[in-house]
Amino acid sequence: MDHPSVEIVSVGKEGFEFKAVVVTKPECDIDGYKGIAVDKIVKQVTDADINEEIEKLRNRGARVVDASDRPAADGDMVLMDFEGFIDGVPFKGGKAEKYHLTLGSNQFIPGFETQIVGHSVGEEFEVNVTFPEDYHVDDLKGKPSVFKVKLHEIKTRQYPVVDDEFAKDVSEFDTLDDLKEDISRKLREKFDAESQNAVENKLVQTITDNLKGEIPEVMFENKINELASDFERRLNAQKLSMKDYLKYTGSDEKTFKETFREQAVNQVKMRLALETIVKKENITVDQSEIDAEYQKIADSYKINIDEVKKFIPIEDISADAAANKAIDLIKNSAVITEKSAEDAAKPKTAKKKAAPKAKPADESAEAPVKAAKTTKTAAKAAEAPAKTAKTTKAAAKTAEAPAKAAKAPAKAPAKTSKTAAKADETPKSETKTKKSTDKPKKAE
Repeated sequence: MDHPSVEIVSVGKEGFEFKAVVVTKPECDIDGYKGIAVDKIVKQVTDADINEEIEKLRNRGARVVDASDRPAADGDMVLMDFEGFIDGVPFKGGKAEKYHLTLGSNQFIPGFETQIVGHSVGEEFEVNVTFPEDYHVDDLKGKPSVFKVKLHEIKTRQYPVVDDEFAKDVSEFDTLDDLKEDISRKLREKFDAESQNAVENKLVQTITDNLKGEIPEVMFENKINELASDFERRLNAQKLSMKDYLKYTGSDEKTFKETFREQAVNQVKMRLALETIVKKENITVDQSEIDAEYQKIADSYKINIDEVKKFIPIEDISADAAANKAIDLIKNSAVITEKSAEDAAKPKTAKKKAAPKAKPADESAEAPVKAAKTTKTAAKAAEAPAKTAKTTKAAAKTAEAPAKAAKAPAKAPAKTSKTAAKADETPKSETKTKKSTDKPKKAE
């Protein structure tokens, strides 16, 4: 897990004596993992849910058409020139030509887009706005400005009528009713999967809360580094470097890594809790279960199972399989009460006292455009830290395998296992003193 701390105690003719301090895995205990009471929220599919999905299909099927024969309206896409002035003087970055803007997108500072509404193609007009006090350019903060604007083009989206012909165009169904029934079925499956995942998350949270033991900080740090490295690999797969990502987000390496702390702490505690349950329940796995775990990873990455076995030790696969059986034990013994979303939203009369927790041991157009915190690519990649990864340590190793063998994305398979990444190496300090007959060597 961590590099041992080695200290030379003495050196003599017969050799030397040294002292090594290593961190070992903590001895943990856990109770209250059987018969956990948890509510399962059952969400019913409503007409509003179905209509929302229909609207998404309409948006996908919308055509962009010219609307230059009328004044601009909210939601239109305009092509324009603009130049900004403060006290009659143009300012740096405040000018652009043939700029595309969707009115109502709030891409520009407040008040700019609304003042374009009502103007027609060919018009030249002024837009008066004041830069926000928290604007990202210091010289522009809180200053009133005037933008001279010329409108070149107005376009709008034309949406299809929702009828049987629409159903034929967007699906394999001949009628709108059949399309809606299919949407309803898929939504029921989605809602059920979400509620089941929520139950599992509550069960996992309960066992991590019930875990007892001193967990060394180095275990959390190692997991943070592992998660950060995985995130960087996914950035690289999207042709974005960590340096650029930190620049776009206005962050630094230390702050960036801290965003993974909560996730890392949860994963380490969950793995320790599951390993403790495996030990207490004497859970074992046979070869068929180990092979099944290997096959899950192979299927996820679409590679041969023999390639997976080259990179993942059988010990890691066996541990993951045992942890999955521990989760099944917890789920099968849980007392699950189904509730509607409405009943779940009602205020509770009393709160249960929380169980004791395991304690850790010690360049663009400047002007009216809002400050962009991330690029589209960076924003997509940034979703990662917020989620609680459920990948196994074995799966993570597969992601690190040579591209030739794995031909897989840097992202570890999300459905490889029910368990979180294995709590890396270990805790608890041990001091060992040993004599050696070898003479000290120079550090190579």
